[in-house]
Amino acid sequence: MAMYEMKPEYYTGIDFIDQEHKKLFDIANQAYELLTNEFIPDKYDYIMEVIDELKDYAKYHFDHEETYMTSIKYKRFLSQKVSHDDFIEKINQYDSEIVDEQQRESLLDLLEFLTSWLVEHIYKQDKLIAEAE
Repeated sequence: MAMYEMKPEYYTGIDFIDQEHKKLFDIANQAYELLTNEFIPDKYDYIMEVIDELKDYAKYHFDHEETYMTSIKYKRFLSQKVSHDDFIEKINQYDSEIVDEQQRESLLDLLEFLTSWLVEHIYKQDKLIAEAE
């Protein structure tokens, strides 16, 4: 059972954006599965892997989305860009030593952040891109 799923209301109707959002949901699920997996006592390497994947994929997705927004002369581009930059900044703030010492807390923090981001950003901001076309 996936904790995070792309519900119908998250779809923008812009195919590549929806596919990339699905991937972000998948990464969030990896983090959740890691949190609930009691068979891995030391999760440090796995957590760092998820953080790195999130960092790389988010950059790829945001570049893609921003290029698209520019191409349609999207009026809310700047607020989107700020939002994207905040996301990257937050992910960059994960300090490997702190993650190592506080694995559970780091995962919980990451999941809380991803939950609010996926809901707030995709549902409230990205949906508007499709309406602008």
